[in-house]
Amino acid sequence: MDAAEQEIFIEGHPCVVVDSVQMRYRVPSTAADEVDGEQAGPRFLRRAVRKPNMVTVHALNELSLVVERGESVGIIGRNGSGKSTLMKIICGQSKPTAGAVYASSTPIMLGVNAALVQDLSGDQNVILGCLAMGMSRAEVDAKFSSIVELSGLEKSIHLPMKSYSSGMSSRLRFAIAASVDPEILLVDEALNTGDAQFADRSKLRMAELREQAGCVFLVSHSLDTIKDMCTRAVWLDKGDLIMDGDPDGAIRAYQDFTRHLSKGNNISATKILDDAKAGLVATEVRGRSSRRSRG
Repeated sequence: MDAAEQEIFIEGHPCVVVDSVQMRYRVPSTAADEVDGEQAGPRFLRRAVRKPNMVTVHALNELSLVVERGESVGIIGRNGSGKSTLMKIICGQSKPTAGAVYASSTPIMLGVNAALVQDLSGDQNVILGCLAMGMSRAEVDAKFSSIVELSGLEKSIHLPMKSYSSGMSSRLRFAIAASVDPEILLVDEALNTGDAQFADRSKLRMAELREQAGCVFLVSHSLDTIKDMCTRAVWLDKGDLIMDGDPDGAIRAYQDFTRHLSKGNNISATKILDDAKAGLVATEVRGRSSRRSRG
C-alpha cells in the first residue's frame, strides 16, 4: 500500500458519509472559444440554428468525506469553489451527477426547512417555521422563549419580517433551525452578522448540538468564525478537495494561498495548492476512495 494511502474501516455510526460525489452541469456561454467539443462547428451555422453555446461546469470534482458525531466541519474556499454546492448535495436540495450521500437523519439546512413569510411577524414565523419542521404546537410553545432569546430579537419579534435587516432575518432562521435539536445542521454564511452577542450565543448553541451527538457543517468566509466554532476544516478550490483536517493548519495554508494570489504570485500560490493536496491521505470507505489530510 502506498505511503499516502491507508485503509480505514468505519466503526460506529457516522452522521454523514459523502461517497465519491461529483457535480457537473451545462450552462449557455457567449464565448465561442469555450464551446465543448461536441458543440464545435462553424460559427455562422450555430447562429443559423439559434442554438446557444453550451459549456460544462465542474462545480464539484470527486470528493469523499466521513463526518462523525460530535464534529463541527468548517468549509472554506474562494467564491466558486463548490462550498454551497456541497452543502446543497448533503442536505438533499441538489442531486449529484455521480456518487451518493448517506446520512443518519435528515440534514437541516439553515433557512431551507424554515418556510418563513415576510409579511408575518417574527413571532408568527417562529411558530410557522417550527411547525414546518415537524414540531407539535406544544413543543413550539415550550421552546418559543429560548428561540427568541437565541435570535436576540426580543424587541423586534412582534414586527413583520419584511422590516428586518438581512442579519436579523438570518439570526431568526438560525434560532428556528437550531431549536429542533437536529442531528445534522448545515449553516451557510448565516452567522456573519457582525453581532458579537449573537456570535457568542450561536457558538454556545453549536457546542450544545455537538455535545448532543450531532454534527454541524458551517460555510463561512469569516476564518475567525471557522476557528472558533469548528473542530475540523475542509478547504475546497475550483471543485477540488485541497485539505481536510485541523482548522488552524487548513486556515493557515488557505491564508498563505490567498495572500500570494493577491500579490500576483501565481506560481507560489499553485505550489501551496499542490503541497496541500500532496498531504492528503487516501482512505478506503466502503470500497470507495476518500481523501483526508495527514494529521
